[in-house]
Amino acid sequence: MLKMLPCSSGQLQSRLRAILRCASGTLMLLASGACLLPAARAEDAVRLGNLKLAHFGAVSYVKEIASGKCGGLQVNERTFAKGLDVMQAIIAGEIDVGATASEAAITGRASGVPIYIVAGFASGGVRLLARADQPVHKLAELKGKRVAVTRGSIQEIMLGTELGQAGLTFSDQPGKDIQIQYLNYPDLNQALLTRNVDVIMQSEPYASQALDRGFAMEVLKPYDTPIGSPVRTLVMTEKFYREKPELAKRFMQCFVQATHEFIVDPRLASKYVRETLFKGQLSEKEFGDAIANAPYGYDITPQHIQITTDQMVKYGIGKMSKPPLASDYVRTDLLVAARKALGVN
Repeated sequence: MLKMLPCSSGQLQSRLRAILRCASGTLMLLASGACLLPAARAEDAVRLGNLKLAHFGAVSYVKEIASGKCGGLQVNERTFAKGLDVMQAIIAGEIDVGATASEAAITGRASGVPIYIVAGFASGGVRLLARADQPVHKLAELKGKRVAVTRGSIQEIMLGTELGQAGLTFSDQPGKDIQIQYLNYPDLNQALLTRNVDVIMQSEPYASQALDRGFAMEVLKPYDTPIGSPVRTLVMTEKFYREKPELAKRFMQCFVQATHEFIVDPRLASKYVRETLFKGQLSEKEFGDAIANAPYGYDITPQHIQITTDQMVKYGIGKMSKPPLASDYVRTDLLVAARKALGVN
């Protein structure tokens, strides 16, 4: 039992005021929610590399729900221009998890980058476009045309396989049926618009923007190759996977949660991608057209990655001296466990 010390009425009033100030501060903290979640710890931080593309939006959304719905997880996201830049950041030890096209993951692994492919997060997302004032109706008409694509992207693989199937030779050097130019995604649209190139193999949402704004026509969606509809890859460093298994597990559950929310609530996905990622530069129709061609998902298989690798070797894309075996680095155990834990099919 606490013993009360004698005090004057003035001292008592002073003590009561102090108690009230303390209680008021506590109530304000509670009202703000500051006491409801523990502060994020350094050991709870995940460094995420991503690209600014519509179908990469669910991966970006992970950081928005990490601290609240994912038990105080902290996700620090960096945005890169292309998947090969994500691989370079992994080599430099700057990120733990990255969202890339499969080409970047495959060439990275072939170059000794210590990564695992742990999930897929979208499929499709590719269109072959021609200038609206110079329609192209079949691949044979591309001979002699100026064709551009982003280096180190799945679009480069799909372009190579389509041209190869059509019996067309290609290189970034003169002397082939088609001389390829390499440009970043936004620059492809600008080059087509200004007529500096004739044809582009473009990613979403830029492909849908070019179509909806009237300066491009669709030649084809390149899904008739052995690769089929290409799956984007979520990669994780071997170090992170092995040395921080609990954190890797929590991140994967958060990724599945974010992706599930985007799939079941298209309005949420549209609003977040258009307003947060693209800052109002992408219309609702453009987003809808883009995601219709690049739906969100989770699945990835060693077979899909192996077929993609084989096509890269066949057409000389990526210049790999020792192509990796997909079975050595496609690890979906975390994904399977996360979907089971969350009841997501």
